[in-house]
Amino acid sequence: MSPLLLLAIDATLVLYVLAMGIGALRLGRGPSAQDRVMALDFLYVVGMLVMLVLAIRYDSEMYFEGALLMVLFGFVGSVALAKFLLRGEVIE
Repeated sequence: MSPLLLLAIDATLVLYVLAMGIGALRLGRGPSAQDRVMALDFLYVVGMLVMLVLAIRYDSEMYFEGALLMVLFGFVGSVALAKFLLRGEVIE
């Protein structure tokens, strides 16, 4: 792997960690529950991107599968939280 690609991957990971920190702040200090749900969605997406960058860096397919599972569970959790916020119950 070229040194330029390694440098770009490292810079990308640093920026994703910074973005996750900002998202975690919004998750903790969000003024409403809807803001917290959106911050949680953001963290799922950025976490998936981190796993995809790590898959490129280490040339491993396991990270791709982990990223797919992470986003799948994140979507299901977001739908459940949105339904709870709208109706007050998850299962009817």
